Amino acid sequence: MEEERAESHLERERREKVARLRASGVEPYPWEFPGRTPAADVVRAVAGTAPELPPGPTVYRVAGRIQSIRRHGRTAFVDLEDLSGAVQLLLRVEELGEARYRELLGTIDPGDIVGASGPAMVSRRGEPSVLARSVELLAKAIHPPPEKFHGLKDPEARLRQRYVDLLSSPESRRRFSVRSLLLREIRSYFDAAGFLEVETPVLVRVAGGAAAHPFLTRSRYLDDELQLRIALELALKRLLVGGFERVYEIGHVFRNEDMDSTHVPEFTMLEAYWAYADYSDMRRFLEALYGRLALRVAELLPDVPAAREAPELFRAPFAEVDFVAELERASGLSGIETMDRETLLRHARAAGATVAADSSTGTFLDKLFDHYVLPGLTRPTFVMDHPTVTTPLAKRHRSRPGRVERFELFCRGYELGNAYTELNDPDEQERRFREQLQPRRDETYAYDADFVAALGYGMPPTTGVGIGIDRAIMALTGAASIKEVILFLPTRARPDGDGPG
Repeated sequence: MEEERAESHLERERREKVARLRASGVEPYPWEFPGRTPAADVVRAVAGTAPELPPGPTVYRVAGRIQSIRRHGRTAFVDLEDLSGAVQLLLRVEELGEARYRELLGTIDPGDIVGASGPAMVSRRGEPSVLARSVELLAKAIHPPPEKFHGLKDPEARLRQRYVDLLSSPESRRRFSVRSLLLREIRSYFDAAGFLEVETPVLVRVAGGAAAHPFLTRSRYLDDELQLRIALELALKRLLVGGFERVYEIGHVFRNEDMDSTHVPEFTMLEAYWAYADYSDMRRFLEALYGRLALRVAELLPDVPAAREAPELFRAPFAEVDFVAELERASGLSGIETMDRETLLRHARAAGATVAADSSTGTFLDKLFDHYVLPGLTRPTFVMDHPTVTTPLAKRHRSRPGRVERFELFCRGYELGNAYTELNDPDEQERRFREQLQPRRDETYAYDADFVAALGYGMPPTTGVGIGIDRAIMALTGAASIKEVILFLPTRARPDGDGPG
C-alpha cells in the first residue's frame, strides 16, 4: 500500500491559515467573483500614463494567481497573473487600513488566487497597477508553487503534474492554447469544404482500420469483450455506404504500444473521407490544409522560430518520392518488389529491426523504409504508391501492378498524414483481410466481417486521409516531443504515490 507523502512545514502553515480564517468567519474558498476585468485590459487602460499620477475614477475588479509578494513598509506589491497576462496590485495602509493591511499580509501567499478592486494607475517604477481598495481570497493554495514560478524543470514532474506546469509557465499555457486554436482552424477548413463532422464509437467489437494492438475491456451489460478503437476509418466508411459523401472526425484513438517522442498509447486522430474523389484530390487538399495551418501558427507564435518559419517550410508544392525507388536509392538494395520474405527478413534484421521471423512481408518493407528513408524526410514530402502488401485497405493502383494508390506525408522525420484511394470492392477486401489472418506475432489488420458486409451494399469511389493531430502540432510548432503537445499523458505508477512534490 502506498504511503501518504508527509506535509512540509510550509503546507502546514498554509493549512493553519485556512483554519484561522474559518475560525474568524471567513470562507477561504468563496463561491464567485463576478464582474472581473482581464489583467490585459487594465494594462491597456493605463498605457502611456505617467508614473504616480493620481488614479482615475474607474474601478476595476481583477482576479488571478499571486506570483510574488514584495513588502516595503506600508506598501506591498503583489504580482497577479490571469490567462490574459499580469498586473500589479498595490496594497497600501492608506487605502486598506492598518488592521486589514496586516491581516492580508499574514494570510496571502504566492500561489493563492485572489480578487481585488480598485482604480488603475502606473507605479513609480512604471508597472501597470491596481490600487487595491479591497482584496478577497478566492482559493488558498496549500501547496507552494514551483520556486519563483520558473516552472517545473523535471520532465517527469511536468507530465505527472501538468497542472503545476501550466500554472507556473505562461509558455506552456500558450502552447496548449495554440493547439486548441489550430484545431479550430482545421475544423473551419473541413467545414468550409463541405465535410460533415461526426462521432463514431470508441468501444468496438473489432478494432480495425490500422495494424496495432488494442486495449481490451468488457461490457457487463452486453456480457461481451470489447476493444478501444485504434482508428476511425471503418466506422466512417460505413457512413459513406449509408449515403454521406464527405465526413470527418477528430477524436481519441488507443493503441497498446510503447511511448517515445512520436508515439503515445492515447492520441488525437483526424480522419476524413471524400466520395467520388481519389488520392490525387486528397493530396492537393492536404497540401493546402498544411499551408493554411502554417500561416496561422506563424501569426499565433511569432517569437517561436519553428512557427515563424512554418509558412516557408509548408509552401506548396511539397516534394514527392516513390516508396520503392526511394527505398532502393537510400538502402543500395535493388529488386525489392520481387524479394521473397526470407530475403526481406534478412535485410530488415541487418538494418537493426527486431522483427519476428513470421512477421508479414509488409512489416519487413516498413521496417526497411523507417531505417533507410524516414530520417532524411525533414521537409514536407509525399511518399507515393506503396507496395500492395503494406496496405490492405487501399485500392490497387490503376496503372502500376503490385502497388496501391496511397501516399504518406512526412516532415521532420515522422508521418503527418496517410491517404488512400480507398478499396471498395468487397470481395477483394475480404481476400486481403484473410491474407492478414495467417498466424503471426506482428501487428496485423483485424478482420471486420461487418465492414466487408457493408461494402457489399456499395461504397462509392472514395479517398480518405488520417492525420495524427499531435504530430501535426509538433511539426508546426517545432516541439521536440509529442509529450510537449498533449496535456495529460499516462505515466508509470510511483512507489511513493502520485501526490505533489
